[in-house]
Amino acid sequence: MKFEYTWRWYGPDDPISLKYIRQTEATGIVTALHHIPVGKVWSVDEIQNRKKEIEAAGLRWSVVESVPVHEDIKKRKGQYLEYIENYQQTIRNLALCEIDTICYNFMPILDWTRTNLQYQVENGSFALRFEANAFAAFDLFILRRKGAEEDYSDAEIQRAELYYNSMNRTARDKLTDTIIAGLPGGHEGYSIEEFKEMLDTYKHISASHLEKNLKYFLSKVIPVAEEQRVKMCIHPDDPPYPILGLPRVVSTAKDIKRLLKDVDSKVNGITFCTGSYGVLKENKLPKMAAEFADRIHFLHLRSVQREQDGSFYEADHLKGDSQIAAVMHAIINSDKLDNNHVIPVRPDHGHKMLDDIGKETNPGYSCIGRMKGLSELRGLEQGLRFNLT
Repeated sequence: MKFEYTWRWYGPDDPISLKYIRQTEATGIVTALHHIPVGKVWSVDEIQNRKKEIEAAGLRWSVVESVPVHEDIKKRKGQYLEYIENYQQTIRNLALCEIDTICYNFMPILDWTRTNLQYQVENGSFALRFEANAFAAFDLFILRRKGAEEDYSDAEIQRAELYYNSMNRTARDKLTDTIIAGLPGGHEGYSIEEFKEMLDTYKHISASHLEKNLKYFLSKVIPVAEEQRVKMCIHPDDPPYPILGLPRVVSTAKDIKRLLKDVDSKVNGITFCTGSYGVLKENKLPKMAAEFADRIHFLHLRSVQREQDGSFYEADHLKGDSQIAAVMHAIINSDKLDNNHVIPVRPDHGHKMLDDIGKETNPGYSCIGRMKGLSELRGLEQGLRFNLT
């Protein structure tokens, strides 16, 4: 099997240009049409315009990340049938433009969630961090979500209250913005009141309901993807456990088995994100990589450093708890993949470091930290393959 090294690009407004991405030695671009509202059809013209822009820079559009799934589909309410039809048409249009890998997620309301976008690590660079006490403080004392107390122990509530009382108004506003004001590739963000209203729309949707809604969605889009020879790869929940009373249904190996069984098709696959799955200690990543190798249609390689209270931060790519070397080894050595099989892989996130410190960049997507990660991953692959000869 082969890896195709790719780079996530947020379109013309991304501070890192395609010209600079070419210099990183990535050959593929991972991007989306972020200007098109969620639920609308991506037209062939719009797709072709973006594709031509990428190819003019000597790169190729390898993966769509993401075609967002409308909230009505996740809740199976409102205009969900129309949005599913639009999603099907977008798959067809992407296939017409010879783009054949689509990443998506099924996380309610929020995509990935962090509490600190500028956490300084030991060497002076900056990482993304999820701090359990900070998130609980937001949930209990800033958002004041109804019933939130039921989701925390007495000790967790006490720690959250201490954390909340230690913050001034500026710190509270910053935490709120970090959690609900939107992150790249996600939604535009919400006010506190809008966010509460969105949460209320999920109050009667349990994990089992969301699992059924995901199964229904897959039953409608996978046949179209199969017909068009397009691979669908679902991204795991981030973090991979319930937050804000919202269910999570793509967090563990058990979840992967369920969704692959629900609609059994080779094009129904996963985005294997070692950062997201790595937050849960019970997720044995090398074992999962080996078990699901033939259904990994896209690979996100990043590592997290877990902490005892459920907090975590994003470590260097070859450090932390995500066992990147063992994951890559499991995929390279998989007997489920033939020599012509190609998996797009990208260095997911990266520390803000060196000349990028002080620059305006998308959180987690500064240039130098990701380029460092890309170089480390390419070197790791060469070392693993050398030992096979």
